[in-house]
Amino acid sequence: MQEASVTVDGSRIRYLKAGSGKKNLLLIHGLGASAERWEFVIPSFSKHFTVYVPDLIGFGLSDKPNVDYTAEFFANFISSFMREINIKKATVIGSSLGGQIAVEYTTLNQQNVEKLILVSPAGAMKQSTPALDAYIMAALYPDQDTAKNAFSMMTGNNKEVNQTTVDGFVQRMLMPNAKYAFMSTILGLKNSPEISTKLEVLEIPTLVIWGELDPVIPIKYAEYFVQKIRDCRFYRMENCGHTPYVESPKEFVKIVLDFIR
Repeated sequence: MQEASVTVDGSRIRYLKAGSGKKNLLLIHGLGASAERWEFVIPSFSKHFTVYVPDLIGFGLSDKPNVDYTAEFFANFISSFMREINIKKATVIGSSLGGQIAVEYTTLNQQNVEKLILVSPAGAMKQSTPALDAYIMAALYPDQDTAKNAFSMMTGNNKEVNQTTVDGFVQRMLMPNAKYAFMSTILGLKNSPEISTKLEVLEIPTLVIWGELDPVIPIKYAEYFVQKIRDCRFYRMENCGHTPYVESPKEFVKIVLDFIR
């Protein structure tokens, strides 16, 4: 993987790039995360695609300006990012918050998206869950205990969590303006318009993947997306929580590649 940076609308954005395939793959991480969240699947995907993985504006090592972090803001950011790195078309995978951003971006740029993969996407759930509450607490009071508890809860059955993941999250949330960007995003999602109108206009072949044990955004919300999206497939990942690409990366890659092919 190569680490690079680009200036997008005046903000310095850090991203990872891997592979040299003719087709492009864009990976969009979730709330409070960074490009490293995809580290277990990037090597496999890079055998087939040129893979681009940004730290979303406001997160990771990217700049964190004082703005309103709404879904629309993030979608416009992705548009500008793709333009700056000169990518005209890509398959897009978005997880959690990244899933909602992927929907927003795709509805505005359907000609630029080959296929769309949504992993436990945000947008349908309007109330919180205990696992999401624990994650918010870890962001506001970042230390080893709160972060480890939150990431363990995310798996749905308290699996052991990679210590590097915990350390990276704590370090990122202690960076200047990180908590502001996190909470502004939470409020932006809470007050975002109904997503159904966006889903109904999607004409891109779409795959929805959901961990059956997901305690952050429960799998019952999958039906909402599957019913609204015109050309949609659904895959339920057994014994997985909120981030199946972390918990079962080999199976995740196979599911995605089968769909794309």
